[in-house]
Amino acid sequence: MSDLPSTILVDDIGTLVTNDPALGRGAVGEIEDAALVVEDGRIAWVGPADRAPAADARVDAAGRCVLPGFVDSHSHIVFAGDRSREFAARMSGRPYSAGGIRTTVAATRRASDAELLAGARRLVREAAAQGTTTLEVKSGYGLTVADEERSLAVAARVTDEVTFLGAHVVAPEYADDPQGYVDLVTGPMLDACAPHARWVDVFCERGAFDEEAARRVLTAGAARGLLPRVHGNQLGEGPGVRLAVEMAAASVDHCTYLTPEDVDALAQAAKRPETTVATLLPGVDFSTRQPYPDARALVDAGAVVALASDCNPGSCFTSSLAFCVAVAVRDMGLTPDEAVWAATAGGARALRRTDVGHLAPGARADLTLLDAPNHLYLAYRPGVPQVAAVWKDGELLAGRP
Repeated sequence: MSDLPSTILVDDIGTLVTNDPALGRGAVGEIEDAALVVEDGRIAWVGPADRAPAADARVDAAGRCVLPGFVDSHSHIVFAGDRSREFAARMSGRPYSAGGIRTTVAATRRASDAELLAGARRLVREAAAQGTTTLEVKSGYGLTVADEERSLAVAARVTDEVTFLGAHVVAPEYADDPQGYVDLVTGPMLDACAPHARWVDVFCERGAFDEEAARRVLTAGAARGLLPRVHGNQLGEGPGVRLAVEMAAASVDHCTYLTPEDVDALAQAAKRPETTVATLLPGVDFSTRQPYPDARALVDAGAVVALASDCNPGSCFTSSLAFCVAVAVRDMGLTPDEAVWAATAGGARALRRTDVGHLAPGARADLTLLDAPNHLYLAYRPGVPQVAAVWKDGELLAGRP
């Protein structure tokens, strides 16, 4: 915008998380008593506050923490309907299964485009207020050619990271012909949806799609220029991780049940130029009472780990990555530094983005100012609102300094 200053100095930062070890201490590149300069929506300079250059405008962090905006690489926010009673029943003992998705499918098909867009925008605002500046959004609640296409068109109005997930579950009309549904997904549905998306995803799980069908979906998507992602190993051990690594998918998401071979495959994939990230979704396991993934084993083996919200109406209706960080530290074996890295730089790796998730010169000026002296408070004070202000591309997105 023309009325914005061309350079902005954010100084008196108590702790600055850069996620660049060359700039500061540890894997998160931590700098104390820090400052940064934003120029034309990008980071122009970071370093000690007493060395900061002059700028056209100043933001006083007042000794608080600044970290990269959260990069949420897995969400399902284009939907209609409500499944709160399903959640209550699950808390009373009914197990989670993939079939509950069909409840949301019915409501989403009935909803207008305007209703879907209003709901998605509300959740984007909600996530932004909690520090999320980059958000991936999937389709998957339409399961017809027309409903998947319009879901992706809605998603494209709220994010650049759009994923075609026609292979979420088999559409109810094809309950007796799952092969026919795969033919639809890889043919007419993909033809209609590919122009709206960057990614193709598949739920490779019992109750959804087996390995052969999942490979067909990913192969067809790749032929249309879409990059692969995989839902895998959520409800039990299975082929999801192996398939994701084989197909050089950007990420395999959930990873709740992993064999030693799965962990080793993800560790080996981390050595490739374009790794397959293990994206963990703590909110899902919290909300379904599933076991938590062994994040410690993945990190110790050398795998790249991301944390994402999986915001959706059925298995995990939270948009808070701060909550996910706290759960990952409390129950999944990550240190606070590792969890914050996974929710920022890890998410960026899962989206194959080099411009977000860190605050080195040249990165987008996507910043979160915490009302806390350091990033450890995200796990130290769970459930407490701590985001004071959020900037995206150098412009104030939510809150106020």
